[in-house]
Amino acid sequence: MTPAPALPLRIMAAALSRSGHELWRGLDLELQPGELVAVLGPSGAGKTTLLRAVLGLERLSAGTIEALGEPVHRAGNRRIGYIPQQRPLPRHTAMRGRDLVRLGVDGHRFGFPVPRRGDRDRVQTLIDAVGAAAFADRPVGLLSGGEQQRLRVGQALADEPGLLLCDEPLTSLDLANQRDVIDLIDRYRTASGAGVLLVTHDINPVLEKVDRILYLTGGRFTLGSPDEVLTSETLTALYGTPVHVARVGGRLVVVGAPDSDADHHHHGDAVAAPAGGVA
Repeated sequence: MTPAPALPLRIMAAALSRSGHELWRGLDLELQPGELVAVLGPSGAGKTTLLRAVLGLERLSAGTIEALGEPVHRAGNRRIGYIPQQRPLPRHTAMRGRDLVRLGVDGHRFGFPVPRRGDRDRVQTLIDAVGAAAFADRPVGLLSGGEQQRLRVGQALADEPGLLLCDEPLTSLDLANQRDVIDLIDRYRTASGAGVLLVTHDINPVLEKVDRILYLTGGRFTLGSPDEVLTSETLTALYGTPVHVARVGGRLVVVGAPDSDADHHHHGDAVAAPAGGVA
């Protein structure tokens, strides 16, 4: 009998502190194959730190994390893909778009990478998959933010990851490019069965793709479907103060969260009575 494949991610009773401040405690999360979990919360809640812990770059205060059936470690796991925040590369950056993608294929090798036919074919396949063929040979510094982010997605998919970590991948992108990038991520996880953990400050562009939401704030968290988490009742319990969730112009606006800034007020389109508790 063939054993069941390992879960993309299993977080068990995890806690993490930084500079004496506890970001979260008692966090349990089992990310299923093909599942997309969005991580929300105000600045400083520990969203990016959670991704760093999964990458083995932050040591837990308690608990364990397993990625693809293995304990996480600083040496990394090439079957974990990572898409960073969209920060435009300087205009004078000389490397071509395909060179950025190639770093995902051979950037882990020691010494000066020697091009191989198989690598070239793999890079071209990735470029085609993310719709970057038209600009792959241009200097990346001259590309738009959306074009650069497509190439970063291609780089992250180089090793066909079973777990994809995305840290604010839509920041600074216009609505059309946000939609294109999230569609690339969604198509990959649907086709491959990879689990996706996606940090975002705005749930609206990704809401229709999200299976569950992990909401972090003030050392506390709640985990559930969008209909369970994005309600006045759930967020009021989470923050410990009245929080109102309202739909404005087709977007869900969170009003009254004490440690949110303007960028963290827009959270989605669906509301319903909460079915889960607040940890």
